[in-house]
Amino acid sequence: MKQLLFTNWHLMRWARLAFALFLFVQAYTTENWFFIAFGLFFLFQVIFNLGCGPNGCAVPNNKYSKK
Repeated sequence: MKQLLFTNWHLMRWARLAFALFLFVQAYTTENWFFIAFGLFFLFQVIFNLGCGPNGCAVPNNKYSKK
């Protein structure tokens, strides 16, 4: 768990963390507590490094010909 949390930090992971923190601050300042659910979603992605990585969400283009 420690290795998962402290390694492989790329731009999208930092952006998700910033957006999660932004949503938590917005939930507190506007007292619209629904933003916390979205903030937790992005924080979950940051902690477990889920979602699209720095290479995007593209599917690998492997073309194999069966003969």
